[in-house]
Amino acid sequence: MAASLIRLHFHDCFVQGCDGSVLLDDTSSMTGEKNSLNNANSLRGFDVIENVKSQVESRCPGIVSCADIVAIAARDASAAVAGPSWTVKLGRRDSLTASRDLADQNLPRFTNTLSELTSLFSSKNLNQRDLVALSGSHTIGQARCFSFRARVNSNASDIDPEFARTRRDDLPCPADGSGNANLAPLDVTTPNTFDNSYFRNLVNKKGLLQSDQVLFSGGSTDSIVNQYIRDSSIFRSDFAAAMVKMGDLSPLTGSQGEIRRVCNVVN
Repeated sequence: MAASLIRLHFHDCFVQGCDGSVLLDDTSSMTGEKNSLNNANSLRGFDVIENVKSQVESRCPGIVSCADIVAIAARDASAAVAGPSWTVKLGRRDSLTASRDLADQNLPRFTNTLSELTSLFSSKNLNQRDLVALSGSHTIGQARCFSFRARVNSNASDIDPEFARTRRDDLPCPADGSGNANLAPLDVTTPNTFDNSYFRNLVNKKGLLQSDQVLFSGGSTDSIVNQYIRDSSIFRSDFAAAMVKMGDLSPLTGSQGEIRRVCNVVN
């Protein structure tokens, strides 16, 4: 679950800030984030957060927010797969609302260009180094065929032909539109270990998603990718720092929001 828990924190923070809004179920008066374009049938980890929340509530009710639990779970997930750790700032409160429209507008897409990704991250006060470092979380986890079908069937110059063939035929993820839910590792080299091989894959034109490969495509982020390949400790340090910055996105504090008793509904 490591990749899913890190992704859950990312998808929470990029929509309304780190406020636990991604955890809310739809209601008769609110369409939340769970069924947005980038979350439906792919975002996981809700049961982990609810389990932790239940245990915390039994010991100190009304004190620890769901948003803080998501942030802590992401840090612990990274550490559990030999990734970096960091000090998680605490004190976030939980939102009372969620919005599918805001999720559709604010979450990056696998078709984004480098310019689009840079602009989106900049709107969150995250720079290109943060973008590349956070994208490095794709050193673990998997993606669905539907998100990389166009890339592996494109015969484009920015994808290794044999790598594309294995994704098309051995997975399979054919051009005919079948196999949408079939999974492939985002990092073909060491899919279950947090390391810098994700960046080596980009140099070798083996980025699974188009939004991965654009980070090494003759543009302004190539030098960062190369730096992370040369020195994995810099990547690890930058990743931890970027996660702290991301965790600072528009938190609810003080009397804002609430401390939910359960994470999928407001009190």
